[in-house]
Amino acid sequence: MSRSKHQYQIIFLASISLILLALISLCFGNYQISINHLYNAIIGQISQRTLVSPIESNIIFSLRLPRMLAAIGIGAALAISGTAYQSIFQNPLVSPDLLGVSNGAAVGAALAILLNLHSFGTQVLALIFGLIAVMLSVTIPRMMGRSTNLTLVLAGVVVSGLMQAILGLMKYLADPDSQLQSIVYWQLGSLAKVTVGNLVSVLPMLLVGMVILLVMRWRLTVLGLGDAVAQTMGINVARERRLVVLCATLLTAASVCLSGPIGWIGLVVPHMARMVIGPNTRYSLPLSGLIGAIFLLLVDTLARTLSAGEIPLSILTVFIGTPIFIYILATKKVTLR
Repeated sequence: MSRSKHQYQIIFLASISLILLALISLCFGNYQISINHLYNAIIGQISQRTLVSPIESNIIFSLRLPRMLAAIGIGAALAISGTAYQSIFQNPLVSPDLLGVSNGAAVGAALAILLNLHSFGTQVLALIFGLIAVMLSVTIPRMMGRSTNLTLVLAGVVVSGLMQAILGLMKYLADPDSQLQSIVYWQLGSLAKVTVGNLVSVLPMLLVGMVILLVMRWRLTVLGLGDAVAQTMGINVARERRLVVLCATLLTAASVCLSGPIGWIGLVVPHMARMVIGPNTRYSLPLSGLIGAIFLLLVDTLARTLSAGEIPLSILTVFIGTPIFIYILATKKVTLR
């Protein structure tokens, strides 16, 4: 069996696993639904017949289905953007919030909460401020006349620090009985407030960013070999890198504005994909997206199943992602540069 055929089989198995987990996630929660009732609900929705109770139909299609689709889209987006960042910056410890996206989006969300805006307004301001943070991170190196990878990363650190300071000021000014709690909860990440409306508003950005990066995945492999190699193969390194950064940033900003910051997925999942399928981005990028979707879908199902309340997603991703990353480091699957 050829190596490429084996790699496509791995991607196919991951896709089947994602579909099965998606169906399971629709059944589990504080209100359990059997597989038979889920099947009847889907058939009834297609045929416009009432085969299950209105309560079960509402739980499946109004609550769990949008949340399941959001978990799949956000998990895949964060993992793909993490893979893209690690490839173009040739650094295994780079994550999607490298350029201050998460902290910028947190500032936008905090501002929306202080202004008493609804969830849609929170998402819009989170997206806008996330993109503003990235624009600042990209503009600083150009103003300095040093558009190198290291300068871009350092600019991202500076902008992240600035956004954290602004966020700290907003927390200080927030009403401790209501607004402060909302800001802190949003920062911990959750899909509890995902609806069909806000999912539809964000999904196109996720799809466009992921499709462009998947189409460019062979270029990411070449860019990961260094600028000199990429230039000898006729690739416009500066233009390709800008496009990759733009798409990866768009994916991160769109994800954060929908769910809040969710850590570790963009850092750990790309390493998991490379361990399974190898370093070639042609295969590791789509597998990373599938594993990211599976990972976040599993975490979200646990978050709303383990207790009567809901555990914030970032807490679970840290508890699960930390031992996985320690194992990767212990087995020397990551080379620190």
